[in-house]
Amino acid sequence: MLLDDWINESTKRVLLVEPNFPIPNKSRNHSNFLPIGLLKIAGYLRTKDIEVKLIRYEHTDTMQTTLDVNFQKGEIEFIPDLICVTSIFTYWSSYVKDAVLHFKRKFKDTPIIVGGIYASLLPEHCKEYTHCDGVITGIVDCAEKVTPAYDLVDVNYQILHTTRGCIRQCGFCGVYTIEPEWLCKKSIKDEIIKKRLIFYDNNLFANPYIENILEELIELKKNRKISYIESQSGFDGRLLIKKPHLAKMIKEAGFKNPKIAWDHELTDASFIKKQLDILIDAGFKPSEISVFMIYDYELDYNEMEEKRAKCFEWGVQIADCRYRPLDATFDNYNPRKRKQTNKDYWINPNWTDAEVRLFRRNVRRHNICIRYGVDFHSAKLERKQIPQEKAREYRSMSYDEVKYLLDDIWTPKEAHLVEKDNMFPQSN
Repeated sequence: MLLDDWINESTKRVLLVEPNFPIPNKSRNHSNFLPIGLLKIAGYLRTKDIEVKLIRYEHTDTMQTTLDVNFQKGEIEFIPDLICVTSIFTYWSSYVKDAVLHFKRKFKDTPIIVGGIYASLLPEHCKEYTHCDGVITGIVDCAEKVTPAYDLVDVNYQILHTTRGCIRQCGFCGVYTIEPEWLCKKSIKDEIIKKRLIFYDNNLFANPYIENILEELIELKKNRKISYIESQSGFDGRLLIKKPHLAKMIKEAGFKNPKIAWDHELTDASFIKKQLDILIDAGFKPSEISVFMIYDYELDYNEMEEKRAKCFEWGVQIADCRYRPLDATFDNYNPRKRKQTNKDYWINPNWTDAEVRLFRRNVRRHNICIRYGVDFHSAKLERKQIPQEKAREYRSMSYDEVKYLLDDIWTPKEAHLVEKDNMFPQSN
C-alpha cells in the first residue's frame, strides 16, 4: 500500500514517530540518524493542510514518562488520525515493535503504519511482529519532491539525493531491494536551502549528470551560498579511476572527509592506493580520507588486520562496518562485555567474538594515531595515567623509541595477527 491510501478527507492530524533506537542522545541530530523520511512525509502532509507532530524518543530508562511529556501540545493533547512509525536497521526491529505497541495502547482506534529500511526489507516480518496496521515499502514517492520539514528538528544542515538506487548489487547491501529503480537528477541547485549539505546518494559518482551537479555546487560555493558538503556514503573508486577529474571537482565544491570502500581482498591494495592517490592529488590530505572496511564478513580477521596496517602505511583513517545479515532481526552485541556468542549477535564462521572485539579496538587506536600524527597508542597516555611532563616526552618520541618504556604500547604500523587455535595476538 501507499501512504496516500491511508489518507482521506477526515485525516486532520498525523503523528510521526521515531522509535527509541539505541542512539546516544548526543548523536540524535547527527546526519547518520536524522529521520529524513519522516521529515519529507511531514512536508508532504502540510501541503494537504494536515497538522503533524514529530516524536523522537529519547534514549532513556524512563521511556513511558518521556513519551507522555513529549506528547503534550500545550494543554491540549494531540489526537492523531494516523500514526507513521519509521524504521532503520532490521536488527533494531524490537524498538519499532515497542513504539507500535505503545501507541496502540494509547490510541486504540488510530491506524499505525510502519515504513523505512526494516519495513522495506522484511515487510511480512514487520507486519506480523510489530502488529502494525500496514507496511509502506520503498520510497514514499509523493514526498520526494517536497522540502523536508526541517523546522521539526534542530539541525544546521540539509540532506540531499541526486540519485535513488544504485548501479551495483553488493551482497551485504539492501539498497537494490529498497530502491530497485535507478533514478537520477540533472540539477539540485533549486533544492538547496542551507549552507551545509549532506548527500545520501548510494553512488553519487554514478549519476550521469554528476559533472553538472558538481559545477552547480562549485558556483554556489564561490557565491558563498554553501560552506560545507559531505557524502554519507563512499565514492565509487572504480568510477573515480575512470573519471579522475571528479576528485578535483568535489574538492573545489567543498566536500569534506571523502571515503572510498575496500570491500575485497588484500590483493586489491594497489587498486585502492590508486584511488587514494587521485584524491590526494586533488588536494585532500591522507588523514582526511577514510576507507570503508566491512568486517565479520567474508575475509577473516588476519586478512582484515593486514588491510588495516596497509591503510596506516598510506596515512588514511578507517570507517569500520560490522556486518549483519540483511534478515537479522536482533543484534545484542555489547562492547562492554568480554565474551558473547552468535546467540547474542551475528558472528561469521571465519571469525570469533574475540577477533571482532580486537579488530574494532585496533581500528579505534589506528584512527587516533592518524588524527594525532603518531605511530603508537597507549591507553595509559590516553587516560592521563602518566604524569603530564613525562607524557609530553613520550608523545614527542616514535614507536621505536618508546616501545621499551611503556608496557601497553601498541602500534598501527604492524598487523597484529592471531593464532586461530588460541587467539594469541602475534605481530608480523
